[in-house]
Amino acid sequence: MKVSYFSDTDTLYIEFRDRDIAETKDLDENTILDVDSGGNVCAITFEHASERTDVSHLVVEGIAA
Repeated sequence: MKVSYFSDTDTLYIEFRDRDIAETKDLDENTILDVDSGGNVCAITFEHASERTDVSHLVVEGIAA
């Protein structure tokens, strides 16, 4: 899993699995969901992230070894 924040575009990108994207779905005008051919969620993108999320505070819990 990878979390990336791009301050120049105020975009938060969360990648759950590194797979080929089969479909991109617009959940609303500022939220995009990427899924693989099996319908599994691969990534989500939040535009205007600083207005919609708390990008200044990231907490990671329960990391599997």
